[in-house]
Amino acid sequence: MNIKVKDHNLIIGGGVLIFLLLIMGVSFFYLPHSVTEINTKLKLSPPNFFYLLGTDNFGRDILSRLMKGSQTAFLVGIISVSIGSSIGVFLGAISGFFGGWLDEIIMRIIDAMMAFPGILFALMFISVFGVGIENTMVAIGIISIPTFARITRSGFLREKELEYIKAARVRGASNFRIIYHHILPNILSPIIVAATMSFSNAILAEAALSYLGLGVQAPNPSWGRMLSESQMYYMIAPWYTLAPGIMISLTVLALNMLGDFLREYQER
Repeated sequence: MNIKVKDHNLIIGGGVLIFLLLIMGVSFFYLPHSVTEINTKLKLSPPNFFYLLGTDNFGRDILSRLMKGSQTAFLVGIISVSIGSSIGVFLGAISGFFGGWLDEIIMRIIDAMMAFPGILFALMFISVFGVGIENTMVAIGIISIPTFARITRSGFLREKELEYIKAARVRGASNFRIIYHHILPNILSPIIVAATMSFSNAILAEAALSYLGLGVQAPNPSWGRMLSESQMYYMIAPWYTLAPGIMISLTVLALNMLGDFLREYQER
């Protein structure tokens, strides 16, 4: 079978992502140990037959906490991308299709959002509305709105001038039908690519906020929080730091590779 070099992004990225999804799926039904049970007698135990990835500074099983933390990572990615894409695509579609003063107002708001550093906005949002996974997801979702809005607007500006749209107008198609049944299906490819990249960015943002203590709260596991808790012990218990760091890196790498493949496939 002839596999192009660029298709390795699909094979490697897809394979890693499937592996991570399997870990998450298993975590709903089975965990080797409790993720919250503390046993100080076993704290910072190295990897062994009973604790495959060792234990943390409270004697909790790292593998179980990594598995449970995968639920948080993918939940944040799914919800935040859903928020950002639904609002962003709607605003981009309205802006690009109708143009005029409506386009000007929407795009100035989008420009203002893009000028404000995303992580700084997330910190401000959580400071105002409180810490927790729900506010973290909303904050990250709002950050991703400008990306989807600009991509959607660009597609609508291009497509609405094509002949098939003019033909639909002649046949009496409503604006709603033209937007959602004619133009939107034809610009889904770049939106899907953006969603893949936004998913990885959301996981990174959640890890960063949890690392700062503003995301998932103890004792619930989160890869970012585990990384934060392990930094004091990286010299005496490197497995504690490496485990969440590798999981974050693998997830982001897999999603970025899939995004690269989709972008390259779109250009073929």
